[in-house]
Amino acid sequence: MNQTTAANEESAVAATAAEPVNAMPPAGKVGARPADRTDMVGKALGLLVLLGDEPRGATAADISRRAELPFSTTYRLLGSLTRDGFVDYEPDGRRYHLGLRIFQLGQRVSNHHGFAGTAMPILRRVTEQTGEATILSVRDGLHHLTVSKVDGPQTFRVTSDPGHLGSLSTTAVGKALVAFAEDAEREKLLAELPLEALTGKSITDRDAFRAEIEKVRRQGYAVMDEENEAGMRAVAVPLLNDQGHAFASLATAVPVFRLDLEGLTTHVPLLQEAAAELAARLPQR
Repeated sequence: MNQTTAANEESAVAATAAEPVNAMPPAGKVGARPADRTDMVGKALGLLVLLGDEPRGATAADISRRAELPFSTTYRLLGSLTRDGFVDYEPDGRRYHLGLRIFQLGQRVSNHHGFAGTAMPILRRVTEQTGEATILSVRDGLHHLTVSKVDGPQTFRVTSDPGHLGSLSTTAVGKALVAFAEDAEREKLLAELPLEALTGKSITDRDAFRAEIEKVRRQGYAVMDEENEAGMRAVAVPLLNDQGHAFASLATAVPVFRLDLEGLTTHVPLLQEAAAELAARLPQR
């Protein structure tokens, strides 16, 4: 940390400490207006989202810059979040991390949707048969969200851990979610989804992406061949609801040196069997 940043943080700490904690609002005012309180809640949630993108944590100054909030506001919000267990503070490096309260809430969401108790045994069974990582994802807006993962026994591990937000256009799980979305939603995604060039093999032409999605619909599965991450391949199938639309997708991911595309697609029947079992057991979103 440079001297300027440290000085800014120390000044903000002093200024915040000097504010009367139980100060009465000015005459004629009862307190913060509901709209003000709602706005502060939104800002606090925004800080949690930013911290979720920082696995090694971040300083208050870093978070303030990324959130485009005044340092004093950021510092006070982080203090409140730390007090309630949503954020942890590391004094040595003056860095903030997501707290165990977030983990607790995440586990409750996972249990509510059946991702922990119901899905994990099935994912483990698939991994036991393939020897490779098995990943379960759902769509979260313009991204896919990894909700469960079982690593294979090999030393080379897949980096898409639970909680990871990834591209819909460059991943096998994402393509499967787009291809088997409701018709109107699929057309909207095909027209508006950002086509990110994450590697030299990423599809960035909209007509080519539409053709890829049509291919996924015809064959019933999607593949990723180093489009999302160099050195990695994956194959994914959709979990379909009663209307035939995807509410999740299931994938096997491998490093390119271990399996070619032809060998990878031999896992499709196993994935489809597991996806059908998951679709029957999981709450359909």
